[in-house]
Amino acid sequence: MSHVFPQCQNLQEQVNNLLQLQQQEPLLRSQDTTAIGNSLRKAISPTFEIVFAGAFSAGKSMLINALLERELLYSAEGHATGTECQIAYAEVDQERVVLTFLSEAEIREQVLLLCQRLELPARDNINHPEIIDMLGQACQKIIEQEGGESKSDRAKQASALSLLLTGFVANREHIHTVNNNTFSMERFHFRNLQEAASYARRGANSAVLKRVEYYCHHDLLSDGNILIDTPGIDAPVKKDAELTYAKIEHPDTSAVVCVLKPASAGDMTTEETELLEKSRSNPGIRDRVFYVFNRVDETWYNTQLRQRLERLIQEQFRDSSRVYKTSGLLGFFGSQIKATDRTNRFGLDTLFAPNLKSGEGREETPQFVSEFNRYCANSGKLPADRFRIDVKSYESPNENYARILGEEGLPLIEQLIKDSGIEEFRTAITRYLMEEKRPLLLANLADDLQPLCISLKKSYTETWQHLSSQPQDITAIKEQELRQLSKELKQVGDLFRQDIEQTVNNAVASDSNSALETSFLKLQARMIKRLDELLLAFSVGEVHKRAQASHRRHSVVPLLGILAEAFYYLADGLEEVLVDASQEVVLSFFQSLVHCVRQQDYYRNLYRLLGNDGGIETSLTHLQKQVSDALVNEARTECDRYVRERPEFYTEATPSIWQLRQTMQQACRGYDYKNMMEAEPAIRQLLKLDFEQKVKETVMRTFRQTINQTLNVHLLETAVDQADVILQQYDQARAYLAQILDKEAEEKIRSNQRKQAEIEQKIATYNQAISDMNACLEMMQLDRKKLPTIGDNDLVIVPGEASQSVDLVEAAIESEAIEVVELVEA
Repeated sequence: MSHVFPQCQNLQEQVNNLLQLQQQEPLLRSQDTTAIGNSLRKAISPTFEIVFAGAFSAGKSMLINALLERELLYSAEGHATGTECQIAYAEVDQERVVLTFLSEAEIREQVLLLCQRLELPARDNINHPEIIDMLGQACQKIIEQEGGESKSDRAKQASALSLLLTGFVANREHIHTVNNNTFSMERFHFRNLQEAASYARRGANSAVLKRVEYYCHHDLLSDGNILIDTPGIDAPVKKDAELTYAKIEHPDTSAVVCVLKPASAGDMTTEETELLEKSRSNPGIRDRVFYVFNRVDETWYNTQLRQRLERLIQEQFRDSSRVYKTSGLLGFFGSQIKATDRTNRFGLDTLFAPNLKSGEGREETPQFVSEFNRYCANSGKLPADRFRIDVKSYESPNENYARILGEEGLPLIEQLIKDSGIEEFRTAITRYLMEEKRPLLLANLADDLQPLCISLKKSYTETWQHLSSQPQDITAIKEQELRQLSKELKQVGDLFRQDIEQTVNNAVASDSNSALETSFLKLQARMIKRLDELLLAFSVGEVHKRAQASHRRHSVVPLLGILAEAFYYLADGLEEVLVDASQEVVLSFFQSLVHCVRQQDYYRNLYRLLGNDGGIETSLTHLQKQVSDALVNEARTECDRYVRERPEFYTEATPSIWQLRQTMQQACRGYDYKNMMEAEPAIRQLLKLDFEQKVKETVMRTFRQTINQTLNVHLLETAVDQADVILQQYDQARAYLAQILDKEAEEKIRSNQRKQAEIEQKIATYNQAISDMNACLEMMQLDRKKLPTIGDNDLVIVPGEASQSVDLVEAAIESEAIEVVELVEA
C-alpha cells in the first residue's frame, strides 16, 4: 500500500493501535476482530494472489496465456499435468523461470493410480526400461482404440500416463527419490524466459514438474499481482485436487478466477459447485471471485448449449457483476497471429510449426486453424456487411486459413479477438487489479473497522461524560455518597435476597448445589449401609429376651412378638443415622452458603457502608439451627413410620407374604426357644424385604423433597426479613460513612482525574489512528468510508439535559432516604 500513497504507509500500526485500545476495554474484548485481521493482511500485503481454478480441460492455462498474450503455460487437451504454476512480475531484463520437480515416490504414486484407472497391471518399479516400454505400448494401444488422445476420458488418462513415463525417463537426472528438487533455468542453459517456458510446456516435462514459477514483465502483474494456475479439481490423482482446494482456502489467496465448463458441457459438475462454495467461504477472498465460462465458442454452434448456459447464468449468477464468457483458444492465438503475415502463412510456419508435421510427412491441422475455419463458416458472429468469407471444401483447412486471412487481414483478427471475450475479460480484470483493487481492499478494511470504531467512540464518550459529571470537591462527593446511601443499602439487601433465592433454586429446582448434593449422597449411602449392618447384627436371641421380659408370666414368645421387637430395633437404629446425617447435610449446606455470601460484591459493599455485615452471618447461623431442628424432627417422624408394616407386607402373591408364611411355619413348629433360633435367617430375610423398600422410599424419593422444602420455607422467609433489616440500618451507615468519606472523597477525586487523563490519552491515540486512516481513504476517494473521530462536541454535556437528569436522580434518592428515616423512626 505504501507505494501507492504515502498516507497509507502505516496502516498496520494504526489498526494495531485500535486493536490495543479494544483490549484495554473489558466490555469490548469479546468483540470478534477476525475479519479486521483478514482485511488488514490483504490491504498491506505486497502481493495479491489470484488463483485460476477449474476442472481439467476447462482452459485455465490457455486463459492465462491469453491474458498475458504470451505462451507460457502448458495448455494441451486432457489430464496431462498436476503442476501448480505461479506467474509473478519481473523487470524486462530479469525474466526467469524456477522449476520444481516431482519426487520419484510421487511419480510412482501417480503411475499406480493411472494404471488402476486404465485397468493395466500395476507396476511399482518404474526404473526398469522394459516396464516403461510395456506401459507405453499399452497406453498407445488405448489411444488408438479410442480414436485419439482427446476423444475420451480413457484416452486422456492413457495420454497422461504416457507423458508421465516419458517425462520421468527424459528428466531422470533431475528427479530425487523422495525430495522435490528445485532448479533455476540457468541449470538447463536456457537463455531467456521463452526457452524455459517452452521446455516446461512440453507435455512430458510438464507431467513431472510439481511447480513452475515464472517471473515475467507484464503490466497486469505489477503491484504485486501473482497469477496461479492450479491442477484440475477433478484430477485423477486426489492429492492434486486437494492442492487446488487447499490453495483456494489458504489465507494468502486474495481472489479466485473460477474457470467453468458449462459452455461446452452444458451443466455444472459436482466439483465445480464445490469450487464455488469453497471460494465464497474463504473470508480472505470475500466477493473477489470472477466467474469465467470458457469455451463459449461451443455455444455458437449449438442452440441448446447456448440456451442452457444463459439459463444457468440467469439463475445462479444473477447477483454477480463478474461473469464473463470467453474462448481462450481463439483469444490467445488471435493475439499471436496479429504479428504474422503472408510470408509465414500467418503463423503456420512459425507459431504452429513445431506441431505441424505428422509422422507420415503430411501437414497436420492445428486446433486453432480448425476452430478459426469453423468460426468463419458457421459461427454467425461475423457481420455480413463487413465480411464475405468463403470456406472452400476443395482446399485443405490450412489453405483455407491462410487464404481467408490474406483476404480479410487485421479486421477479421480483431473481430475474432472481440468475439472471443478475452479483451473484455482482460480489460475488466486489468481495471480491477490496477485501479479498483487497492481502494476496494481499503474499503473492506474500513467496513470491518466501523463496528469497532463505533464501540470505542461510544465507550470513550460515555466514560468521559460520566467522569465530567462527577463532583469535583470533597463536600459535594460526600453529599452525593450520603444521598445514594439508602439506594445502596436497598440494593445490597435486594442482592442478598436474590442470591439466597438463586441458591434455593439451584438446590431445589435443579439439584445443582454441589455441597448439598454431595452431602445427600452421603446420607443415602449411610442409610443403606446402616440397614445392612443392623440386619447383619440382628439376633433373635436378644429380641426373644426383650419380648419375654415384657411378659414374665409366659415362657413362650409368639413370632409376631419377635417381629414387633425387630421392627422397633431397626427403626431406632435407622433413626439415629438419619438424624445425624440430616444434621451433616444442614451443616455442609450452610458452610457452603456462608462461604459463597462472603465472596459476593454486595457483602464487601456492606462492610464499606456499615463496617460489618449487617447481621447476615448471625442471621444465617440462627437459621442453620432452625433448619437443623426442623430436619431432625422430620427425620424422626420418617423413621417412626418404619415401625408400621408396609401394606404390601400382607398382600397376597408378594414375596413378603410368602416369606412371612414360610417363617411362621418354621418358627411355630414348637414352643421352645430353639425353634425360634432356627428360624432366624428366615426372620432376617423377612425384615430385609420390608425395610429395604422403606429405606429406598426415604432416600430415593421422599427425604430429598423434605430437605428441599425445609430449606425453601426457612431460607426465603429469612432472606426477605434480612433485606429489610439491612435497609433499616440507614442511621448506622450514615454515621459510619461520615467518618470515612473524607478519605474516600479525596481518593475518588484523584481516581476520577487519573481516569479522565487515561481516557484523554486513549481518545488522542484513537483520533490519531483514525485521522491517518481517513487521510488514506480520502486519497483513494473513499470519503463515504471514513471512520468516526471523537470531536470536542462529543465530549460536551448539554447543561439543560444533564441538570434535569441529575435533579431527577437526586429527587428519587432523597425521597427514598426520607422514607427510610421515617421507617426507622417508626
